[in-house]
Amino acid sequence: MNIWVDADACPVVIKEILYRAAERSQIAMTLVANKPLRSPPSRFIRAIQVSRGFDVADNEIARRMEAGDLVITADIPLAADVIARGGHALNPRGEFYSADNIRECLSVRDFMEKLRETGVQTEGPAPLDQTDRKRFADQLDRFLSRQGRA
Repeated sequence: MNIWVDADACPVVIKEILYRAAERSQIAMTLVANKPLRSPPSRFIRAIQVSRGFDVADNEIARRMEAGDLVITADIPLAADVIARGGHALNPRGEFYSADNIRECLSVRDFMEKLRETGVQTEGPAPLDQTDRKRFADQLDRFLSRQGRA
C-alpha cells in the first residue's frame, strides 16, 4: 500500500501529519504537484512534479495508484476515480469518500458549479480548523491501524 497526496491544494498542516505518519508506519508516500515541493528527507517520502495544466496532477495520481492505496485529496472527481479503481480516498478534513457517498458528493459539486456559472455567489469551504486537523489525524491513524501499518 502507498499513500498518494494531491499536494497542490493540500494544507501544510495536513502534509506535516502525513510526513509523521509515513515515518512512523514506514509506508511509502508520494506527493504529486505541478509546482516544486519541499518535503523532509526520508526514504519513505518523495515528491513528483508534473507539468502545469488542469487535472495533470490528478491524472498522474490516478494513473500510478493501485487498488488498496490511499489517496489524500479534496478533489471529488479524483476521489471518484480512486474509488472506482479500488483505492481509498480521504479528504484533508478527515472525511472518507466511499462508494456509498461519492455519487452524492459529485452531485453537490456539480450543482454548486452550475450555480457559480449562472453568477450566484457561493461561499468556499470554511478554513481548516483544529477540529478538522484532529479528525484527519484520527481517521488516518485508524485507517493505518486497520491496514496493520500504525
